[in-house]
Amino acid sequence: MRKINTMRFGEIEISEDKIVHFSRGIPAFEDEHEFVIIPYDEESPYYFMQSLKSPELAFLITTPFVFFPDYSIEVDDETMNELNIQNSEDVLLYSIITIPNGSIRYMTANLLAPLIVNTENMQAKQLVMEKTRYNTKHRLFPDRGVE
Repeated sequence: MRKINTMRFGEIEISEDKIVHFSRGIPAFEDEHEFVIIPYDEESPYYFMQSLKSPELAFLITTPFVFFPDYSIEVDDETMNELNIQNSEDVLLYSIITIPNGSIRYMTANLLAPLIVNTENMQAKQLVMEKTRYNTKHRLFPDRGVE
């Protein structure tokens, strides 16, 4: 077990096998290599991806299929090798969420650059896709008046 400090959750204890490792960091956060994924709550489709190094850094993420059932990506061979992915069943996909001006109504998911986690070895990468119809700002609630 490892104790970490977080701004949102205070001091928490996490199991070493729950630590997600980004060998190259995340674009714009290249010095951040270790995170833990914490459910928002039992019923929620949202999670926090909390940095182990920086208490103030936590990304709001979701499984994209909850909001975009037709979402599909192709993971290239380089990423498959880099993360040592043997089976598609071992892969979890997440999208980073942005909440513009704190308004839930306008939340967007980055479908262009999903987070790929190999659950067998907890190696991960943010894959920036090329030649795709996806972008960084897909509205989660495009037609609903959610506040």
